[in-house]
Amino acid sequence: MKKKFVYSITGLLLGLALLAMIGHGTKKEEVAPPAKPNIIFIISDDHTSQAISAYGSKLAKTPNIDRIAREGAILYNNVVANSICGPSRATLLTGQFSHRNDYKFNEKVFDINQPVFTEELQKNGYQTAWVGKMHLGSLPHGFDYLNILPGHGSYYNSDFVDSNNKTTRRMGYVTDVVTSLSTDWLDHRDASKPFFLVVGHKATHREWLPAIEDLGAYDNVTFPLPATFYDKYEGRTAAQKQDMSIDKTMILKNDLKVHADYDAKGAMASYNRFTAEQKKPFYEYYENKISKEFDEKKLSGKALVEWKYQRYMKDYLSVANSLDRNIGKLLDYLDKSGLAKNTIVVYTSDQGFYLGEHGWFDKRWIYEESLKTPFVIRYPGVIKPGSQVRQVVSNVDWAPTLLNLTGTAIPDYIQGESFLPLLKGSTKGWRDQAYYHYYEYPQPHHVAPHFGLRTDRYTLARFYGPDDFWELYDIQKDPQNLKNLYGAKGYEAITASLKTKLKEQIVKYKDDEALKLFESKL
Repeated sequence: MKKKFVYSITGLLLGLALLAMIGHGTKKEEVAPPAKPNIIFIISDDHTSQAISAYGSKLAKTPNIDRIAREGAILYNNVVANSICGPSRATLLTGQFSHRNDYKFNEKVFDINQPVFTEELQKNGYQTAWVGKMHLGSLPHGFDYLNILPGHGSYYNSDFVDSNNKTTRRMGYVTDVVTSLSTDWLDHRDASKPFFLVVGHKATHREWLPAIEDLGAYDNVTFPLPATFYDKYEGRTAAQKQDMSIDKTMILKNDLKVHADYDAKGAMASYNRFTAEQKKPFYEYYENKISKEFDEKKLSGKALVEWKYQRYMKDYLSVANSLDRNIGKLLDYLDKSGLAKNTIVVYTSDQGFYLGEHGWFDKRWIYEESLKTPFVIRYPGVIKPGSQVRQVVSNVDWAPTLLNLTGTAIPDYIQGESFLPLLKGSTKGWRDQAYYHYYEYPQPHHVAPHFGLRTDRYTLARFYGPDDFWELYDIQKDPQNLKNLYGAKGYEAITASLKTKLKEQIVKYKDDEALKLFESKL
């Protein structure tokens, strides 16, 4: 009661002061505090910066993502703390590393008893909502509205689970449906309150099923092979033992839809959701065109591998077409509704992804292509259009930054730091490193667990599990992480310094498992 009384007196005094100022000829808008900004946080799945033209990609055009970057800021070194789907979202929600929020692997159940940053937004008067992919195996609190995909969801006619744990099948292509549900919530929210909305897209997750309107969108394009496509993984033990190559791991029938079983269960059960109208063009394209072409070519060896790469790229980027198109729909909605001026818009992905680099698809590694994730943000009047941030930022920093942007207190449990100063052009006092720890082994891709440090120039990693060893890369000289410099002559001092920094990070963030491994002898 005492707090309420103090607030009411404070409010009365402010009100009287305001009336007095207005009475002396001062305009109301000059003294009124700025409205709390709304936030739309768009997070996709496996959509990498190599497929975004704002990042210099020539593989595809992404005009709507590019628009956010052009009208706001683009981050070039936004890394993740654990390059995998669910853990990345758990880090967003908690502002903590995987070892602290205890969501280290996919297909687990997120502990809903732990605090999440959206609770702080609610305390600050925000309505909070999440629509689309969440991939946490539970329904976290801290949200006034949920309408999420179970697990990965389905590209066509997917189920959605609401706040009451009620499941409803929503007809249509999932990217379109997520956007429709998001704008519907915006239409019916309490317009007297600011909002925080997560728009979680399934795209561009495996197995890549494009929208019908995007089938064949890149059929007239031949994509250049990445320079590292035939990487031999010399000096990199874990890379030699992975199981995520386009050559050996990518499945013709499931991933590339060559003679796909349209009545299958399990991996290809999505086809069972198709209506007859949806199945017809899909079958016509993949069975009567692509599968026929494959049969006629009678491919083997490198020719087969490179054909698989081309098909992978065409499907992946066709799925990305719908993603960017729907981001455009959301931006148009904000313009037409008058919300654009006071709404922060973020676009990011849960991590990076391989588009044939090193002969791979998927993510997981501390290596550059999977470690870095796109991040663009627009905030009219606050973030200068065309801003570029090149400092190392982590997804553990997302939550505190969002809280900072809304004037919400950052709770002590959050391990990240707000990079709002970077968005405003100040680099003073910002750290030059980010901590990383990946756990999921051996399935599904046999990537050895590892932890490490990514600075503005170097990556140091300790691999453990089946084999124990260190790797060191000079990103400036070797941006593709091809040459392991650990133990190389002339790098002794650099290695020692990086190890000291890594231990400091491990201790700071209380990663006890990593500390034991760090202090053990190889």
